[in-house]
Amino acid sequence: MQVSMTVNGSVRTLEVEPRMTLLDALRDELGLTGPKKSCDRGECGACTVHVDGRRALSCMTLAVMHDGQAITTIEGLAHEGQLHPVQKAFIEYDGFQCGFCTSGQIMSAVALIEEARAGWPSAATTDVSRTFSKADLSDAEIRERLSGNLCRCACYPNIVDAVAEASQRI
Repeated sequence: MQVSMTVNGSVRTLEVEPRMTLLDALRDELGLTGPKKSCDRGECGACTVHVDGRRALSCMTLAVMHDGQAITTIEGLAHEGQLHPVQKAFIEYDGFQCGFCTSGQIMSAVALIEEARAGWPSAATTDVSRTFSKADLSDAEIRERLSGNLCRCACYPNIVDAVAEASQRI
């Protein structure tokens, strides 16, 4: 099937098999290796990308479902040669070790900051009757919102610190 999507700002048209995941299309057809193929079951978050501005596990969705949509991978996060504030914070706070999960962690972190800015509560939000704001992003909120992204090196304290710092910059 033919599918056309805007990937990292460029319109890309692909011929894909109907059962091909978005992850496989990005990696195998477009050569974008930022989203990682790890568990291939939606359990680890290493394949996290943004679809029309919302985070998605690219291993759990089919490429044909995204015809006409905008996909952003870690490769498309920097702007005009400048790293995104979350990418900078991950470097400054040493929010990675082996780096395998890092692209998914960063993509989720960017999304969670936007979700908080939009006022979306999480399971860690203590008072859902009150409007949530980005200023309410406590360490517990950040941990809850990143809970679908696993790090085998256990860099969680540094990741939380990096996200907290980046949320202040954005």
